Amino acid sequence: MNFKLSIFAIILSLNAFCQSNPSYEIYALKFGERTNKIPVSDAAVGATGSDSLNVCFMYWLLKGSNGKIILVDAGFTDDMKINPKFIAWSPPEQMLSKLNIKPEAVTDIILTHPHWDHIGGIDLYPNAQVWMQKEDYNYFVGEAWQKGGNKNGFNELDVLKIVNRNLNQKLKLVQGDDIEILPGIKVFTGSKHTYESQFVLVDSASDKVIIASDNAWFYYNINSLLPIPVTHDVKAYSKNLKRMKKMVTNMDLIIPGHDPLVFSKFPRVAVDVVKIK
Repeated sequence: MNFKLSIFAIILSLNAFCQSNPSYEIYALKFGERTNKIPVSDAAVGATGSDSLNVCFMYWLLKGSNGKIILVDAGFTDDMKINPKFIAWSPPEQMLSKLNIKPEAVTDIILTHPHWDHIGGIDLYPNAQVWMQKEDYNYFVGEAWQKGGNKNGFNELDVLKIVNRNLNQKLKLVQGDDIEILPGIKVFTGSKHTYESQFVLVDSASDKVIIASDNAWFYYNINSLLPIPVTHDVKAYSKNLKRMKKMVTNMDLIIPGHDPLVFSKFPRVAVDVVKIK
């Protein structure tokens, strides 16, 4: 092999390496909030005192160096007939325009769990491949609706949405813990917020970031290691909080599912949009 061919081979190898090891810009997008605060005791089992917490609704965007446009969770629509007296919100897909992204450009949606405020918006992104834990899917579409099942936070219309996604071969079922589903993106189970909820570990351009979603509602849960009341297994939830704290070097980079503090901890790039870094 001559010198020019050797250089060409090295360039091809470097390109292949870069393509298989992308990094991601990570954004949090807030599209709604509760109009009232909740007592800290409603957010953390075992919490004492009279503090209260604001609650917001958000999802997350991962913009990959490989061209991927990935959402973690999908927001919700008005299927639930939400009372504006309690929740003020706007259509979540409209937030993407602040980053010059159209809903049709979303390539993937990673669902952390199937509660209405996280799964309800999947049909807003028609071209996206949806990723969900297999056992969470099975419980959501099956046992949850049987006698004795736990369907709190579930919406019947969302069951139809995810089943249709499966019928249209737009659903990937993930089975297990510590699975790399896409280059630079791993999912982990263990908190039992729903039957088999998952959180997401992402290689960002600067550091590893955990998108906890409802595997931690607030930074309060992360700092105090106190579980939320909505879980199939309180001990498993607490154990998972400890696990997440060992996986990152900066506790702020564990991003909780409903804490407006996210939008003051990180650089603002638009109204209700911050870049996680």
